[in-house]
Amino acid sequence: MAAKDKPFQNLLKTERIGSEDLRFYDLTALKDNRYEKLPFSIRVLLESAVRNCDGFQIQESDVQNILNWSENQDKSVEIPFKPARVILQDFTGVPAVVDFAAMRDAVEKLGGDPQKINPICPADLVIDHSVQVDVSRSSTALKKNQDLEFERNKERFIFLKWGAKAFKNMLIVPPGSGIVHQVNLEYLGRVVFNTDGLLYPDSLVGTDSHTTMINGLGIVAWGVGGIEAEAVMLGQAISMVLPKVVGYKITGQLNPLITSTDLVLTITKHLRQVGVVGKFVEFYGPGVSQLSIADRATISNMCPEYGATVGFFPVDDQSIEYLRQTGREEDKIRFVEKYLRANKMFRDYDNTDNDPEFSELVELDMNTVVPCCSGPKRPHDKVAVTDMKTDFMTCLNNKIGFKGFAIPSEKQTMTIPFVYDKQEYTLSHGSVVIAAITSCTNTSNPSVMLGAGLLAKNAVEAGLDVKPYIKTSLSPGSGVVTYYLRESGVIPYLDKLGFGIVGYGCMTCIGNSGPLEEPVAQAIDKGDLVACGVLSGNRNFEGRIHPLTRANYLASPPLVIAYALAGTVCFDFEKDSLGKNAEGKEIYLRDIWPTREQIHQVEQQFVIPSMFREVYSKIQKGTDRWMALDAPDSQLYPWDAKSTYIKSPPFFENMTKELPDMQGVKDAFVLLNLGDSVTTDHISPAGSISRTSPAARYLGNLGLTPREFNSYGSRRGNDDVMARGTFANIRLVNKLMDKPGPRTIHVPSNDQMDIYDAAQRYDSEGKQVIVLAGKEYGSGSSRDWAAKGPWILGIKAVIAESYERIHRSNLVGMGIIPLQYKSGETAQSLGLTGREAYTIDLNEDIKPGQLAVVKTNDGKTFEVIVRFDTDVELTYFRHGGILNYMIRKML
Repeated sequence: MAAKDKPFQNLLKTERIGSEDLRFYDLTALKDNRYEKLPFSIRVLLESAVRNCDGFQIQESDVQNILNWSENQDKSVEIPFKPARVILQDFTGVPAVVDFAAMRDAVEKLGGDPQKINPICPADLVIDHSVQVDVSRSSTALKKNQDLEFERNKERFIFLKWGAKAFKNMLIVPPGSGIVHQVNLEYLGRVVFNTDGLLYPDSLVGTDSHTTMINGLGIVAWGVGGIEAEAVMLGQAISMVLPKVVGYKITGQLNPLITSTDLVLTITKHLRQVGVVGKFVEFYGPGVSQLSIADRATISNMCPEYGATVGFFPVDDQSIEYLRQTGREEDKIRFVEKYLRANKMFRDYDNTDNDPEFSELVELDMNTVVPCCSGPKRPHDKVAVTDMKTDFMTCLNNKIGFKGFAIPSEKQTMTIPFVYDKQEYTLSHGSVVIAAITSCTNTSNPSVMLGAGLLAKNAVEAGLDVKPYIKTSLSPGSGVVTYYLRESGVIPYLDKLGFGIVGYGCMTCIGNSGPLEEPVAQAIDKGDLVACGVLSGNRNFEGRIHPLTRANYLASPPLVIAYALAGTVCFDFEKDSLGKNAEGKEIYLRDIWPTREQIHQVEQQFVIPSMFREVYSKIQKGTDRWMALDAPDSQLYPWDAKSTYIKSPPFFENMTKELPDMQGVKDAFVLLNLGDSVTTDHISPAGSISRTSPAARYLGNLGLTPREFNSYGSRRGNDDVMARGTFANIRLVNKLMDKPGPRTIHVPSNDQMDIYDAAQRYDSEGKQVIVLAGKEYGSGSSRDWAAKGPWILGIKAVIAESYERIHRSNLVGMGIIPLQYKSGETAQSLGLTGREAYTIDLNEDIKPGQLAVVKTNDGKTFEVIVRFDTDVELTYFRHGGILNYMIRKML
């Protein structure tokens, strides 16, 4: 690359660190006073822009825009960002590996070398979303759950194991190893990269919203959709709005009986009230230095719940010590600290001179934090433990909503008797039927995990137990947790209370909670009871944890055990006894609750570097079942035509070496006429597969029974299923129809049919299709199939009043034209019904943001803005999408 294309080469500095001469871009050499005023998180964005500035994807003006953050933060300025790596979990990672496999096929078909197709940017995929709590409270639970996981997911696992062997620069962590974000924190996180002697900050995007957990270790990261992740894997920059940065000052000290979970739930509610959606949050203040990295990671993990893009803790001395504690190599720790100090990215939380400029300031005194839970339906609805009983009863009374169940007063005290294992028990509103220590949010934190273990020990020694019908479980986020729980001697006590290890994965936190015992399920149904789940997770939205637990509360691991002992959330721990000991003395929670100091002493003794080194030295090996999987050794994947999980997608079937002519739209019919705020949840296939859907008919024709349909999430590697599930949301409002649902009109015949069937019919007739939409088209979480699915349906363009930023970019990435009505114009104002045929001309010399003319077959003509916003996007579109662009680049 010519020197003019790398305008910041003069900032490259070489420094002797240990036995190596290492280079890095010295941002202090910019000699710009604005740099030291930038929030630490923005400094990471700036370094990436400086290092990757090439005059195409990243311009000198982008560097200046970031440096001028103080002025630009209110102006919705878009900047490019090239993260250092990508992380994926298996549900979202399978489609990415499928696309890479299909790209290899395309390169070979076009005469190139398929082995050139590899992630350019390092990618790590952790298989953690597939295991369920089918079995619990049994010494064989772990083995049985892992066996069932392999039975259900064998096809997917064989494919991923092939990918682990076939692709360079991609690490695939086998099932049974842990949860992606905890593995990232304890093992994968670099903090600073050393690539061929060049140092730069670790940063990443991930295909899971809780990717932010790594922010606690001083690594800038957030969740994105599959198309953005694949773009980064292919060496491309992603576009983002230069964010405001909220400075969150932490002061004071936590009470000795308070956990980090209490703190994070307090912060989550506070920041929800402040309003931080689309913003970075950066923590500072003297209180931060009292928080361990695990505490900080717990706070960063719940960033999606308080709505920010990142929840960032810059690196400090605690971060360096954590790297040592988790067994990172000393020579790497040395260059991490040297580099960050040299570039003024190292933080002293006790030094106010170190404080940068922020967009706004918020403060929390940790002395005000009290023991709490969150629920019953949202993670930011914090409830003090002292108020839980009255709050739940109020929720029973309230009308249906986030804090209400509308239970008639005469039914609020009813009890339902049932027999389980030859004993009679009763259930009532508020009964706890699931108690799960789960999720990377808390299982990554030794203080709360050992706190739960010590509480279990004290409870057992006091003669307390948990009713046998309650579904209790412990699913650690890594093998390290098992190691220190075992070494500290608390596992027998956890087992005694039913909290035996059931698997290593997300499990209950993502709804993989498995079935309740049949007598319990029947009692809940019979009484229409508001039964409860209590879990140490990060989300508790209605219907997520289990269909039969209408109320679900997030809590610390020790509180999960406490509520399991109580058997109900209608319990006042100050006044109500948990039981009696052998001497007949009443036992209260305060009698068995360990202090932070007691927990800290055990942690200091048993959480040691050798544990991390031993566990992670075997991380790529996997279990015996993984090693026994027979995956192909070929560089090209041998697709199984009979597979209903993994299928070669059609994205490159008609691709040529030559760049195609610029294609507009000719005589296209409207497949869907949509209104405002159509989200990616409306567009992208998600959840269970309805028995009456096109996807169900497809699977049924292949001989599968409804019980074998599984979910759309598990079948993301099969485009035939996913295309049939696109726009299949039962709440989709299509103006061509008179009621919500996944149906549309085939305009030429006026026939009503499923959306997929209409798209197929148009295609068989040689007709193109488009979508009309209102404001904020594609809002919500970024989902790759919200763009891939429409492409397979044959949608050539979308005309909308406005777009969610990332979804618009994803449409371009798939070769779909995003068009926008001119200001003040809408489909309604232009008299469009959706029953017209549309022709849209695009000139060969089209420029970003140019106007295009739309003509309808009934004589209407109007102009729209072509939302290719950059030359890079226009280049992607000319190639038919970003993946096509990369294929031609590799030829």
